Amino acid sequence: MNKTNHTEERTILPEPTIRRLPWYLSYVRMLDNMNIEYVSSTQISNELNVQSSQIAKDLSYLNIRGKTRIGYEVHSLVKELENFLGFNRQHDAVVIGTGSLGTALMQDHGLVNYGLNIVAGFDVRGEVIGQTVDGVPVYDISELEAWQREHGVSIAILTVPVERAQDVADLAIASGMTALWNFTPYRIKAPEDVVIANTSIYAHLAIIYNRMHNTIIDTNKQQ
Repeated sequence: MNKTNHTEERTILPEPTIRRLPWYLSYVRMLDNMNIEYVSSTQISNELNVQSSQIAKDLSYLNIRGKTRIGYEVHSLVKELENFLGFNRQHDAVVIGTGSLGTALMQDHGLVNYGLNIVAGFDVRGEVIGQTVDGVPVYDISELEAWQREHGVSIAILTVPVERAQDVADLAIASGMTALWNFTPYRIKAPEDVVIANTSIYAHLAIIYNRMHNTIIDTNKQQ
């Protein structure tokens, strides 16, 4: 399998491709743990319901190509995907808003497998400030800027009430954060050089409910 040195030049991929790459990684990690040496795009396609031609195209962006009639070398594919996605490097992050969702993320040890290390939480509630969540300290939000100057963390995870989303985003950016993982349903505004990823649970619920409703309507029409 051909390899590319991703540390010298980062390939800019279409966003749909970037979203699919972690699917491929999860599957081939499982195969690697089972000591399976090779996998074809057809096998990946059957497991993940992605067309094999699309899988081959996605991997070709990374200059990863399988061997004829053999497929991709599983262990090498795992390493290449981890390297390109950044999952094999540690990225420190803070959680702003240590309610139920923020606490759940702070306790999610699986995030470490994808390179995310939550090192601190910030909140406004006196009852949680000074406490720890699974060993991670929680600070007063007023300490964020000074704390950031000392630690230089790049990623802030926003799990605050919607009405505080923009203010907290502005504070995180002013403190030196360059990437925001936004779990609120509010579409925050930020300078172009700040990376924003929106993960709205409510938006996905809306999709589920809408598709369930349409399925029910289609079923009733067929009866």
